[in-house]
Amino acid sequence: MLGGVVLLVMVAFLLYRLPKMAGEEDRSLNLGPTVRRLLRNRRYVEGVVAQAFYVGAQIMCWTFIIHYGVNELGMSRSEAQGYNIVAMVLFASSRFICTFLLRYFSPGRLLMSLAISGGVLVLGTIFLQGMTGMYCLVGVSACMSLMFPTIYGIALDNLGDDAKLGSAGLIMAIGGGSILPPLQGAIIDMQGIWHLSSTRTSFFLPLICFFVIAIFGYRTFRIHHPPSEDNNPQTPA
Repeated sequence: MLGGVVLLVMVAFLLYRLPKMAGEEDRSLNLGPTVRRLLRNRRYVEGVVAQAFYVGAQIMCWTFIIHYGVNELGMSRSEAQGYNIVAMVLFASSRFICTFLLRYFSPGRLLMSLAISGGVLVLGTIFLQGMTGMYCLVGVSACMSLMFPTIYGIALDNLGDDAKLGSAGLIMAIGGGSILPPLQGAIIDMQGIWHLSSTRTSFFLPLICFFVIAIFGYRTFRIHHPPSEDNNPQTPA
């Protein structure tokens, strides 16, 4: 039903023009040419991919923190959920710190650093025993705190009027959260590898996600070179 509503809204955008703003001559949505321009923009396409992997990583780290506590540490579900709440509080509070850091680091560099830090903590979750692994998993939330708006801002930078449709693609990337967590759940239901349990093994999936995000951050400041990063780093919209 929700998909049907979205389809009707898309048809409405195709058939009717959006209202004009002061100083604009035309805001009609030229879907075909706009989509083609967006698909030719490597930074935008890579941003959509990175966003999909980020949302998947976020949901995986928050959802399966309960499984980690129950399966690896013998906690009750309610006790494990308590650590999940701590992770969310850390996520919210760390956003202020990361926003402050954007005064000194370009968005691409900060994104890469956060992704690498998140990956290191996920490795700790996989290989470190006892509560240390749980603390690492909780700490991942601090690294994820500013990833969504940073990826969003980088991908839409300098798109001009195409950002109107481009932002929709980035929001649709949230669909990564409906694909990756079930895959991790399937891994948990399987046998582990080497000396690792299936629960610990499953966290290689968010590790891959942070690797993809780190590559996007690196390519942002090394290859794409958006002017807003080089000249005036600021918090992305």
